[in-house]
Amino acid sequence: MRTTAPAPEFLTDHKGRPRAGFPVPLSYEQARLGMAFHEAGHAVLALAYGMRVNTSEVIVWEREEGGWGLTGSTNFASHGTPPWHFAAQCAAGEIAHVQYLLIRGLWTPDTAAACAAEHDREYAIDILAQFGYRLGRDHTPHGGKSWSTVQGVARRKVGHLWREIRTVAHAMDEHTMLTGDNIAFLTGLANPSFEGGDR
Repeated sequence: MRTTAPAPEFLTDHKGRPRAGFPVPLSYEQARLGMAFHEAGHAVLALAYGMRVNTSEVIVWEREEGGWGLTGSTNFASHGTPPWHFAAQCAAGEIAHVQYLLIRGLWTPDTAAACAAEHDREYAIDILAQFGYRLGRDHTPHGGKSWSTVQGVARRKVGHLWREIRTVAHAMDEHTMLTGDNIAFLTGLANPSFEGGDR
């Protein structure tokens, strides 16, 4: 656990706005492993969809007012990834996090709310818009898809790759940070060697 908060870029979204924070009604160990599942969801789907993963990590620090803060980060590069695969990768963190809660018998409305990752959804919406694709928050825009449709795709892919996600999550919980090559070794998925386009 860090003694100070991480750099601001770990606590803000892609536009520099503070990410929403939620109280986590879980023990430290349960919450940390849940975040590892969240980041493992992003990392494993990124590899499965042909993206390069640089690092994936759980970040925990002591708060000045007491207690601890928790977040995570997966740094990846994407070249030529189909837009809806990119969006599904963005949705996969929250899906894997919720699946972890369900399997462990920890799911409640409060713990589910603490998994919310609106910054991942907003990132997907903005990146796809740059390439002319329309992703709706709560509706299906003309010629596009809804976030709930993307979540459905992510849910199926997370289910298919659950063994790999679980393996990566437990390794990340133990080691805090994994490289993309570590994750590729653990899962048998390829980690492409191209550069650039970091998340």
